[in-house]
Amino acid sequence: MAVTCSGTLAQKSYDTGASDTEIKIGNIMPYSGPASAYGIAGIIEAAYFRMINDRGGINGRKINFISYDDGYSPAKAVEQARRLVESDEVLAVFGPLGTPSNAAIQKYLNLNKVPQLFVAAGATRFGDHREFPWTMAFQPPYQSEGRIYAKYLLAEKPDARIAVLHQNDDLGKEVLKGLREGLGDKASMIVAAESYEVTEPTIDSHVLNLKASGADTFLSVTTPKSAVQSIRKVAELGWKPLYIQGYASASVGSVMEPAGIENSQGIVSAYYAKDGSDPQWKADDGMKRFYAFLADYAPTARASDISVVYGYGAAQTMAQVLMQAGDTLTRANVMKQAASLKDFVPDTMVPGVRLNTSATDFYPIEQLQMMRFKGHAWEMFGPVIDGHLE
Repeated sequence: MAVTCSGTLAQKSYDTGASDTEIKIGNIMPYSGPASAYGIAGIIEAAYFRMINDRGGINGRKINFISYDDGYSPAKAVEQARRLVESDEVLAVFGPLGTPSNAAIQKYLNLNKVPQLFVAAGATRFGDHREFPWTMAFQPPYQSEGRIYAKYLLAEKPDARIAVLHQNDDLGKEVLKGLREGLGDKASMIVAAESYEVTEPTIDSHVLNLKASGADTFLSVTTPKSAVQSIRKVAELGWKPLYIQGYASASVGSVMEPAGIENSQGIVSAYYAKDGSDPQWKADDGMKRFYAFLADYAPTARASDISVVYGYGAAQTMAQVLMQAGDTLTRANVMKQAASLKDFVPDTMVPGVRLNTSATDFYPIEQLQMMRFKGHAWEMFGPVIDGHLE
């Protein structure tokens, strides 16, 4: 993308982490700990950048992707963020995963004016362009997800008695808040809500309490380990609610299959990306590229794992931003380009979902489509729903 003028190359501009030959990108993932099921996303991102490098890099520069484990611990995340910025001297931190970890490093990265790009968490604070101008979300805000479930229930089950199990952090609290907002004057449909700590070994007692509430609709806002436990416990109890699983743990490979395919039938969720295990996408051009990538660069990864699909789409979006940045590889320009996405469609997005950002919109994805688990895959149904935060 070098621009020429009067036969001479345009001026190149670099910040720490960029040069004529290399772009250093940092990443933090829970490769261990209670959310380790998500760690595959970092492995896929690393593989995607290897593919990019094998094809000549971005604008002739190779990506040096440096990824560290934080064990889903906020304190460890802070340590790793400092390591990436102060020792590795990365240009940007891309795709750090988890609400607690991202919240812990957000102020540090913003004070140091280091892009915290395409955060793998949906708390609204990660798209707050005024308070945190160096942080940008990737996935839809959790409040939007809650509102979308409310729209679905008001249309399909307006007399629902809803019980909510939610993780005691921004993930759980914001989905619940969005659900209440979306229900509006029907918020009394929520008859019970229980929070749990991510460190709890089991959530069985919470599920027992929620069943005892007399609810006929159950929303589980959980990370994978607890989601698996929840699905199994509901089945064990013989409880038959309309089961809604928050999209953070809607993975076939790391949640639905471990919980038991028979236990998972009929569960409802919403998402913005294609199910890699769904045969309907076999002829889709974008997914053909995705499957070819897996065959060549991550042959042991499961297409059925939602985190595999996620990592590919997020890395493709980061590559697009770096391509747009051209030879002006400053941190400020990387943020500017991230805030200049226009109808960008990664290979893995469901039809109708497009990524758009601006200087005042740091939520690239704000649309979801409802889906129901049937057989061994998710079946999308209904229209793409906009959960835009006003």
